[in-house]
Amino acid sequence: MSFVNISKLTFRYTKNQKPVIDHFSFEMKKGEIVGIVGGSGSGKSTLLRLVAGLETPESGNILIGQCMMVSGLFCMEVEKRGVGMVFQDYALFPHLTVADNVAFGLHKLPRAERKIRLQEMLDLVQLTDFANRYPHELSGGQQQRVALARSLAPKPSILLMDEPFSNLDTELKATIRAELREILRKANITCLFVSHDPNDIEAICDRSIRMGV
Repeated sequence: MSFVNISKLTFRYTKNQKPVIDHFSFEMKKGEIVGIVGGSGSGKSTLLRLVAGLETPESGNILIGQCMMVSGLFCMEVEKRGVGMVFQDYALFPHLTVADNVAFGLHKLPRAERKIRLQEMLDLVQLTDFANRYPHELSGGQQQRVALARSLAPKPSILLMDEPFSNLDTELKATIRAELREILRKANITCLFVSHDPNDIEAICDRSIRMGV
């Protein structure tokens, strides 16, 4: 049974423009890690933005779990979708410590629960000893793990990752790939992973879907 169902999704930035995404459909199982591949301009990042609610499709449906995100004129608000996203630049708050960055999305939880969840996330990404450091004091790989922990902390239904290795050097990538796959597996998270590098997809994802021609 599919956990994510995207059906006949179409999107264009302007009315006179050719669709960036044209009647695109696919399904995902719960806990599956799926790579999105394709050339520049094929709509990979746009697809993530549509799932997250940062863009609105021209037509098509997006269903996650048993919850309809987009259908016809209905489009659920971003904050109600339960979607986590890791951006290319990680988007960490420079003035907040690692712990405060990770706990940022947990403000609705009672203090005791927030503390427990924060510790779970720091343990998961192996950054407990770095909890009081600031982003500029971390390596690129550590910054990525903070961004990942912050996205996973609120227990999203799906995690979206957009070119998460683009700022890492080639040597570091090999180590980070293995770490990331292990973290995603431990978290049992459903993940859509965009990368232009087929080695990323092969190392991390269960399968891949190609967009564009």
